[in-house]
Amino acid sequence: MTTAVLTNNLPIPSALGSLDAYISAVNQVPMLTPEEEIALGWKVLEDNDLPSAKRLIMSHLRFVVHVARGYQGYGLGMGDLIQEGNIGLMKAVKRFDPSMGVRLVSFAVHWIKAEMHEFILKNWRIVKVATTKAQRKLFFNLRKKKKRLGWMNHEEVLTVARELKVDPADVREMESRLNGRDVAFDAPTDSDDDERPAPVAFLIDDHISPLDALESDDDDHNQLAALRAGLDQLDPRSRAIVQRRWIAESKSTLQELADEYGVSAERIRQLEANAFKKIRALLVA
Repeated sequence: MTTAVLTNNLPIPSALGSLDAYISAVNQVPMLTPEEEIALGWKVLEDNDLPSAKRLIMSHLRFVVHVARGYQGYGLGMGDLIQEGNIGLMKAVKRFDPSMGVRLVSFAVHWIKAEMHEFILKNWRIVKVATTKAQRKLFFNLRKKKKRLGWMNHEEVLTVARELKVDPADVREMESRLNGRDVAFDAPTDSDDDERPAPVAFLIDDHISPLDALESDDDDHNQLAALRAGLDQLDPRSRAIVQRRWIAESKSTLQELADEYGVSAERIRQLEANAFKKIRALLVA
């Protein structure tokens, strides 16, 4: 088993070693007294002292293991959970302020759980099951709140929603997600198997083919080029009328253009209609 020698000459197994050996080793690391913890915390905060930071981290590795055990029900590896929790512990040590009068373990638990939560949400399912704050809260609390196996009834949904301060619809949605499972889009199926076929067997792609998409893009490009050519062939007044009536972001009314050019609104409408006839002739040519 590969090991690395750390604080107090204690051999701590590396990532390639045994998880049981790692847990046994971190449980042998001496706990710090409150006075030692405060002194080391000041060294880290004021002097960025790495040996002091290492001692703080080493003495709390057993707590990370304890927290990780609470998340074993999500089907993810204990070693991975511990690794993520250790990252949270290191972040907590870096930000620990002894002057706040709080023990490191009380401060670090939030950082440790945050890293584990993020890891679980990213890896529990292929599709991320919780993206909003309410969904994340439900994901990690719904199982604890359920009083029995099976789907919750209406009263249970309302109770959970009230206790977690979320919408009842969010409770139903998360319960559905937790009870679902990932299905491969194109998983091979056995003709003799009664399982539901993979989605590729019955989902229809309504998008046009690449060839049709290319032809459509070419057609749009040609139509736009013809429109520009048609505008170029108009006299300046007719082109300005079309642009200000139909292309400009702030469009002008017939009466506004009539007042500007000193003609009637009907004359502006006639000029506009004649301009469209010329452009339309180019587009269908």
